[in-house]
Amino acid sequence: MRQSHTTVVERNVEWRGSFESEPYEAPWAREAIFFVRTLAATGPRQAHTSARVQISPDGMHWCDEGSQIQLPAEPGVSFCRVRHFGGWLRLAGVVEEGDAYTVIVYLALKE
Repeated sequence: MRQSHTTVVERNVEWRGSFESEPYEAPWAREAIFFVRTLAATGPRQAHTSARVQISPDGMHWCDEGSQIQLPAEPGVSFCRVRHFGGWLRLAGVVEEGDAYTVIVYLALKE
């Protein structure tokens, strides 16, 4: 039987300006899905905001993996699948000046 685990990486966090989620170590997992649930979004939101998936060999030095998640401008959920990520995962991005997103970030992992 395959193992799976879901964790809440961020809970009721407000993203403004440059942001990074808490990193999560999961070297045992073969695949991951980030879910971003927008609880509230404020500001003009003229540009759609996205978060980049980042990977790391040690949890301290990060690079973009290439996948992105579009943040919902209204309350809702979006997701992104990731494979071949090594040991550490997180989300990073920039929210346009004057905008803010209150989010919950889940990370679902499978062996």
